[in-house]
Amino acid sequence: MNFAMKLNYRLQSDQSPADALPAVLIHGLFGNLDNLGVLARDLKPDHPVLQVDLRNHGLSPRSTEMNYPAMAQDLLELFDDLDIGKALVIGHSMGGKAAMALTAIAPERIEKLVSIDVAPVDYALRRHDKIFAAINAVTEAGLTQRSAAAALMRESLAEEGVIQFLLKSFHEGEWRFNVPVLLDQYENIVGWQKVPAWPHPALFIRGELSPYIQDKFRGDIARQFPQARAHVVAGSGHWVHAEKPEAVLRAIHRFIDPV
Repeated sequence: MNFAMKLNYRLQSDQSPADALPAVLIHGLFGNLDNLGVLARDLKPDHPVLQVDLRNHGLSPRSTEMNYPAMAQDLLELFDDLDIGKALVIGHSMGGKAAMALTAIAPERIEKLVSIDVAPVDYALRRHDKIFAAINAVTEAGLTQRSAAAALMRESLAEEGVIQFLLKSFHEGEWRFNVPVLLDQYENIVGWQKVPAWPHPALFIRGELSPYIQDKFRGDIARQFPQARAHVVAGSGHWVHAEKPEAVLRAIHRFIDPV
């Protein structure tokens, strides 16, 4: 049984037309509601923008349960609390999977879906073991300053962008994501339970250099999202929205606001 939690969120609706559908932005693993800020700033003149902290992330509540049905239930409760009847839902990585899981329990509440660099599949891979080790090393060392934490993390992590991304959730010696639960529930996060076919428009944005959306996943995507279309962003990896924001935003606008 999945019990919904009251998510922390930010809603900006002062600039957009009164009849515009809200755009809901959902971050990935180790993230928070600020991570898709470049998208939020661009979208808010045309749409109310709702940014959320998923459970066990940011300032949202903690739980020992971390799976996509639970995350989807959290999102649905937030929609209900905010009287959002229908929305455009955009998620990166784990957030994309949470958005896709929402189609299973509230198919008519999503007008269009954008999944940024993630497919509806069980990856069955442990891509984040070095990250967990670096995070735990900072905790075990009792560090409180970001500069010291960064120096320690550089001993095991080569990508400076990843280190700086993680440190956005490091405050006064504490991580604003629930490290023990994310590690314990990691198989659920990389895993996937197939959802019923959702017959509405879906856009899958892929970073050309990223392994997360591959040609071998086309069948899985088409069976669950038969109206899916794909957009590849050249020269980008998994954090495609941070690496090539203009290209991602062009693709999103063409999809959600066709002229």
